[in-house]
Amino acid sequence: MDFAFDARTEELRGKLLAFMDEHVYPAEAVAEEQRTALADPWDTPPVVEELKAEARRQGLWNVFLPDKEYGAGLTNVQYAPLAEITGRSPQLAPTALNCAAPDTGNMEVLAQFGTEEQRKRWLHPLLAGEIRSAFAMTEPEVASSDATNIGTRIERDGDDYVITGRKWYISGAMNPRCEIFIVMGKTDPEGADPRRQQSMVLVPRDTPGVEIRRAMRVYGYEDHYHGGHAEVVFDGARVPAANVVGEEGGGFAIAQARLGPGRIHHCMRLIGMAERAIELMCRRATDRTAFGKPLAAQGVVQEWIADSRVAVEQLRLLVLKTAWLMDTVGNRGAHTEIQAIKIATPRTVAGIIDKAVQLHGAGGVGQDFPLAELWAAARTLRLADGPDEVHQRSLARRELKKYR
Repeated sequence: MDFAFDARTEELRGKLLAFMDEHVYPAEAVAEEQRTALADPWDTPPVVEELKAEARRQGLWNVFLPDKEYGAGLTNVQYAPLAEITGRSPQLAPTALNCAAPDTGNMEVLAQFGTEEQRKRWLHPLLAGEIRSAFAMTEPEVASSDATNIGTRIERDGDDYVITGRKWYISGAMNPRCEIFIVMGKTDPEGADPRRQQSMVLVPRDTPGVEIRRAMRVYGYEDHYHGGHAEVVFDGARVPAANVVGEEGGGFAIAQARLGPGRIHHCMRLIGMAERAIELMCRRATDRTAFGKPLAAQGVVQEWIADSRVAVEQLRLLVLKTAWLMDTVGNRGAHTEIQAIKIATPRTVAGIIDKAVQLHGAGGVGQDFPLAELWAAARTLRLADGPDEVHQRSLARRELKKYR
């Protein structure tokens, strides 16, 4: 690996750092004020649309997509430092660049597996930032960490599919601009191969039988900027059979293809969240005095800051190695490293943010600083895209296989 940024990455980093300083950070308080005044609290504050227009004008748009036909054509190694920067303001910056989940994963699925008609109808508006989308996989009645448990039925009826099931924590679904769901369910529940029973279908939000039942909270937060996390019921929702993504029975494989890049994108942004927490920790430590000396002079505080810096540098190297492997040998070749970063990064970053919370005292758990919300996001990512234990189980099996 060459750890130096190439010329294009340096150029984009410079633009993005300036964009963050000049536009994103000043917009954080504005967005919150505007959101509380919206008729629909799940709608997008006007300042976010202004950020999107400015990012597009500066060429900071769709930088996550490696396919030049649809995006910036960056490699994972090139995108990693950009995603890290956006992680410093996770509520605004990814959306401003049209690089926010779950739209990113859905765009990748449509670009890779969608038909020409599906791409024209849904991918192009998503690429333009005109609509939002959701990925409906997790269910409340089963352990969704094992995707073979999914109970939602997708039954063929002539030229249609009929979808029946209940999903929850469906990110983005509360946003009124969310117009399309990619729904995973079983088309062949009795199939011999449990990994060929599932399919994915495109279900427009306005399809009869689709009910957005409620917003699910995450540690008390509702994540308005990303469109919330909804409970969604599909009660006999009928869509054309042409809405299947890829092929019938291919849902499990598509999910794996979707989650690989999504996991590394989350980890890239998490490093940015940790960097912002360290910055806030250092500012607080130099600004406050306790027991006769600045907090920065307290040994335990110095230990927190030093340990946090070491941890972030370790994580960044592991994430960059993973990105490099994905670029050079593909997702399968990077399987172990993808699991390793998914285990290590949310856990470590949540610990760093927790130290920053502790240093801020009461302010750390309140709304005047972003730390509490950053911690909730980092802790939640120990569950999203597969809980720690699933990745540990798989990674351990691969290690043990060498000795059997």
